[in-house]
Amino acid sequence: MNVETALVDVRVFAGGRLSPPRTVVLADGEITDRETPAATADVVDGRGGTLLPGFIDCHAHVSTSEHLRAMAAHGVTTVLDMGAPQFDATMALKHRPGLPTLLSAGRPASGPGSMFITKMGHPPSTGVSGPDDAPRFVADRVDEQSDYVKILLEDPRVPGAKPLRDDTVAALVAAAHEAGLLTVAHVVSAATMRTALTAGVDVVTHTAVSSEPDEDLLRLIAERPVTIVPTLTMMDGVVHAIGRKPLMRVLSVVVKDLRMDYRHASATVAAFRRAGRTVLVGTDANDEPGAPFHPAHGRSIHEELARLVDAGLTPAEALDGATRSAADVFRLTDRGRIAAGCRADLLLVDGDPTVDVGAAANVESVWIAGERVFSTA
Repeated sequence: MNVETALVDVRVFAGGRLSPPRTVVLADGEITDRETPAATADVVDGRGGTLLPGFIDCHAHVSTSEHLRAMAAHGVTTVLDMGAPQFDATMALKHRPGLPTLLSAGRPASGPGSMFITKMGHPPSTGVSGPDDAPRFVADRVDEQSDYVKILLEDPRVPGAKPLRDDTVAALVAAAHEAGLLTVAHVVSAATMRTALTAGVDVVTHTAVSSEPDEDLLRLIAERPVTIVPTLTMMDGVVHAIGRKPLMRVLSVVVKDLRMDYRHASATVAAFRRAGRTVLVGTDANDEPGAPFHPAHGRSIHEELARLVDAGLTPAEALDGATRSAADVFRLTDRGRIAAGCRADLLLVDGDPTVDVGAAANVESVWIAGERVFSTA
């Protein structure tokens, strides 16, 4: 960026609160340490609005530039793709100027013959046959330049499931950590969450909708330094799309743990918060034909923030889970904060989202690396 941009009369979100009105100067794609711009600067009057770090959606699935543009229009400037059935299309979207930064798990691990392979388009090579096969799978992801390792856990009590063995999950975590990669586990029940935490995964995504954490799981949550991306918008969609199917209704009469209730998801988030664990914002935005529900790219970030507040987070905690904490967990040291030297990924909103998180949806302008990519003006 050749011309400076000065954002004047903005209240900056930092440390869970807003600053008094101030000026933020952007130059060369970064936030500067100056509040006095050059005479030639492009001046944007924030009119007392709130300036937030660009949102990081910690769970989405993207395969087109239209997905990323839709997310940018709602303040999402970094997208963590959590599995790419259309692998080539997704990976080709990395490092595109003017679009949100895209990181990806690439191809996730699952059990051989799992539904993720047979119904959702992931290749058979992503099936991990046992602990000895884990290094091969992780090496493939390193070769494909995946940014972290996604592990898909299925509940063995669900008809047709082809779950990974517990020792295979532990081996995948060990191999990923040996390669310097974080691990993210897709969990669908208390049982699969227990498997993930016992194996030492770094992040669990989704949460249980069939039961609340029992004492054993609560102990694990308290003991293990694990982060959760609960995707509550998706969980509510799953309850309605799958939990009400005739087969699931019949099975839930026999198998109590298959009874789905969104309140269990909300209670699990509250349990993580009570244990002092980090709760991040992720939407599971997707338009994959095999998915049970399709949160909208971009717009769903605001529903997710609201649902997290409903689950017990303060508005500031929810916003932190889409900015600073998300950057910290995923080792994105150049973003997530409004501080000198950080990447100028920003959004300006009307209102105070630390009081009413819904104000974060009042997006007026979005900058990616200092370039204004969206404006209502």
